Amino acid sequence: MSLVADELIRFSSVLRIAYNFLNGRDFLKRKKFREKKKLISVGLPFSDLVYGFPDLIPVFPIRMHEFEIHKYLTYLGSSSKIFGWDRVTNFLGWVKDLGIKDISQTVDDIIENVIDTINSKYNEMYDIGVENGISTDFCYGVKSLYGMNVSKGKNCDANLNYTIRCSTWNKYLESIEAIGNPSKQIWVEIPPRNIGNSLELFIDNITQGINELEKLSNFSYSENALRNHFQTANQIRQSYKKIIYDISTADFYPCNPATFCEILSLLNISFHDYNSNATRYKDNTTLLLNEMRGRINKGIGMDVSKMPKILITPMFGGWEPKMHDIIYELGGRVLYGDWDLLRFLDDIPISNRADPVEAYAEFLMNATENGIGCDNDILTDSYVRLAKNLKADGLVFVQVFGCHSVSNCYTMLREKIRRELEIPSIALNFNKMGENVEQVRTRLGAFMEMYK
Repeated sequence: MSLVADELIRFSSVLRIAYNFLNGRDFLKRKKFREKKKLISVGLPFSDLVYGFPDLIPVFPIRMHEFEIHKYLTYLGSSSKIFGWDRVTNFLGWVKDLGIKDISQTVDDIIENVIDTINSKYNEMYDIGVENGISTDFCYGVKSLYGMNVSKGKNCDANLNYTIRCSTWNKYLESIEAIGNPSKQIWVEIPPRNIGNSLELFIDNITQGINELEKLSNFSYSENALRNHFQTANQIRQSYKKIIYDISTADFYPCNPATFCEILSLLNISFHDYNSNATRYKDNTTLLLNEMRGRINKGIGMDVSKMPKILITPMFGGWEPKMHDIIYELGGRVLYGDWDLLRFLDDIPISNRADPVEAYAEFLMNATENGIGCDNDILTDSYVRLAKNLKADGLVFVQVFGCHSVSNCYTMLREKIRRELEIPSIALNFNKMGENVEQVRTRLGAFMEMYK
């Protein structure tokens, strides 16, 4: 991991995003108790409506936990407020370049701890969910989310619940109320198909959700506030997509592929709520894209032109993060693009709509119809589209235990991948991070032999 640490320390943007994610507990406590703002729990990237109210803060509930981050990262965060993140990053890079063993190891520990602690916290949430009686038939992602709400949901003023195609997800949303937290349950039902007057009904559902948020807020709903946020959100999406399509498909990377996947993993999880500050997150993702381009333009990074591109998906229900390290060791590079697969990285069409609610309804309806889809045929088309757009040389499909809406589509997907893209694919079973890593390594080893 020292190579990953050595490269990540050069990205000011990554340090900022990581610090803002891991320091969420202190940030959110200050917002709630000092600034008297209210926390709204969200799961999946459904935070946008909350940003229409200046005193409501969206939060992906795992961020209310205290992470066991390296004490020096805390010091770095404090230093950045005085000197700025750029100077802090330059200083750390200079320290690494000196080659002093003890100091250099401390820098490595900071970054390695950032990477590992997020995954271990997810497993902790999974264990809490299981210990508190959630059905063993549910998938890893739902069990973890349930654990987050059991442990920290009482700190939120409301849960913003969007119903989607997945029946297990909808059962999970219903189970939140049974936990007994005082949080208000705000429901927004997404119609499964855009037929007849579905869009009009969905607009009404979003409007009702806004009305419920307005009851919690000290501010009235403002079209301008929501429109301005959507513009910020679209800038985030554009930077994110350029990182996925312009950088990860190129022949030269700004870092080694293992480091690149760590960055994509951090983006994947922090995208849920934009680290509770969309403007700051927009600045950091823009900076990340610029830093990557800057390194490439200077020839700093790694030639990956001979490394096969392996798409690993889906991630959102749970996946084994060590897979991208294993594939890198075997001579390949991993691509991640789940949020684009689900159409969450499409622009919210605010420029074409006077009414922001109508624009958001159209955006989510498109994600429902053409992302996760209304049936397995449309869902598998989404996987094929992503693999084709990324020019993937192979696909690793993560079959999550307990997933009844996505994991059962692999047989159909395998046939489409073979017929339409003519690339190999493999399915790997997943239950919990860190389990069966050696078995995964063995199967990936056999899979990667096809590229030699």
